[in-house]
Amino acid sequence: MPVATVAPTLVPDRASIDEQHTWDLGAIFPDWDAWEAAYRDLDARIARFRTFEGTLAGGADRLLQALREHDAIGQLSYKVWYYASLTLDQDQRDNDASGRRQRVQIVFARLGQATSWFNPELLRVPYDTVQGWMRTTEGLELYRFVIEDLFRQQAHVLDESGEKLLALSSRLNGIPRDAYEALSTADAKFPTITLSTGEHVQVSYGQYRKLLATCRAQADRRAAYEALYDTYAANLNTYATLYNGVLQRDWFEARARGHRSTLDAALFGNAIPATVVENLIHETKTGVGPFRRYHALRKRVLGLDEYHVFDGYVPLVDDERRYAYEEVQSWVIDSVAPLGADYQQRVRDAFGGRWIDVYENQGKRSGAYSAPVYGAHPYMLLNYNDTLDAVFTLAHEMGHSMHTLLSHETQPFVYAGYTIFVAEVPSTLSEALLLDYRLARATTRGERVVLLQHAIDGIVGTFYNQVLFADFELEAHRMVERDEPVTAETLSALYGRLLDEYWGDALAPDARARLTWARIPHFFQSPYYVYQYATCFASTARLMEEISGSDETARAAAVQRYLDLLRAGGSDHPMALLQRAGVDLSEPHTVRAVVAQLDGLVTKLEAELA
Repeated sequence: MPVATVAPTLVPDRASIDEQHTWDLGAIFPDWDAWEAAYRDLDARIARFRTFEGTLAGGADRLLQALREHDAIGQLSYKVWYYASLTLDQDQRDNDASGRRQRVQIVFARLGQATSWFNPELLRVPYDTVQGWMRTTEGLELYRFVIEDLFRQQAHVLDESGEKLLALSSRLNGIPRDAYEALSTADAKFPTITLSTGEHVQVSYGQYRKLLATCRAQADRRAAYEALYDTYAANLNTYATLYNGVLQRDWFEARARGHRSTLDAALFGNAIPATVVENLIHETKTGVGPFRRYHALRKRVLGLDEYHVFDGYVPLVDDERRYAYEEVQSWVIDSVAPLGADYQQRVRDAFGGRWIDVYENQGKRSGAYSAPVYGAHPYMLLNYNDTLDAVFTLAHEMGHSMHTLLSHETQPFVYAGYTIFVAEVPSTLSEALLLDYRLARATTRGERVVLLQHAIDGIVGTFYNQVLFADFELEAHRMVERDEPVTAETLSALYGRLLDEYWGDALAPDARARLTWARIPHFFQSPYYVYQYATCFASTARLMEEISGSDETARAAAVQRYLDLLRAGGSDHPMALLQRAGVDLSEPHTVRAVVAQLDGLVTKLEAELA
């Protein structure tokens, strides 16, 4: 009897995808000929910009001309870059697009060289003189924030010889990062395990999370966990040495620039007070109750005698439902109704105007993003696959795109961009609105459980876990600032203590879990970065409290403040922008909004699973 075979699911060619599900780059340039003309114009403008060098002290008019020309170059560079980059991302086998994008990268290097003189030369003009120019010269007032911020940062700029020395030492800065990447990827020997199904799987960094999320048998999850962690444990002293290099580098740079601590140095650029991070950590530790309750609930529902870190990702119930893209468009549009009819119409325009490249095709870049193309409109890359994660990814990227759209419509180019400290607020708020919308319309217990777990896992992963990471790297940096030794044992002891403080008795004793610090790339690649995921989440929770309130007048005012935040772009420091929107991250109640949100969600999930 012949054995039945199942045809493999093939990734389609781009030509076979319906045009309405692909983006139309014509809003940037109509064709490559227009791109070539813009590229030549950009190259010529960069060359001409050097004619401003040595002239800024000549007066307000010359400074204004230079600033306006710098903006014109920036606007043009956005379009030239993204037309080539988006074309390549839709099929990364396109050598022609790849070559054009490389040409843009080369011209960007020339742009950096052609403008590197600008800030140092402007800083040599007396501040009082520049302030006088801004008061009396029409047009220059527009640039007040960016000019004042440049002079603000001058407090930690060294003299010429000091800056030269730091520039020379910067060549060493990336060595710990590069060595970590080599050790954890290129040189790593990831073992292969045999699952209870008989399947053999190599436990690479990328496969690890997939195994934890899909293996129903705890023994399989444990095997994957022990295999990955033992890979890191084999080189633990080397990881500790590399991380010590990161810590020592950060402390050297902070002291060289006259900062009191590495945290102050990291936050100075965006004018964020250290109390924001300290308050975030303190209030999160105080509010671990619902976090622990959730994991205790998981332990009971999964029927486990012991609960470990590797048990935190497997779904409580299986979700077999598929979510067709045509169906979820209306969900996303309807979910943003609390933000007003005008906002809803903009979301409709995004769906109807071919701003989105929806499905995977042969050669297409993986993942998802929103590209902020100044002078056109945002473009969204998806690889939509009909899963619930894909639905919320769509809402997430739509939030980014609406932020970009409102900022670009309102702000001149110089303030059109925004910092990561604010960027994840509209994306996570968009997800929160979609969650509320779907929960209100869920008709089955299974659907409600899936939605609740998705929301809770978002808070656990994006807030609580990231705050634990931020706590670890802050304490590790302070070890160096106190001249304490940094070894594999001291780092593991620190991480183990924090596990106890956050997880408590929800987690079974486990020596391997203390080694988690060695496998977190952010610690080695971008120190003092992860806390921003948590602050954005806290900002969203606080905004959702106000936008979802029962008082109609207060709710309308909260929506207006939120939309003003999106329209503000980068026209002020991020803390000031959020405060005008009603969010003060230095205040405990902002972080407590996340704790309250999680408490409510866990209570609902407990009721569904009772």
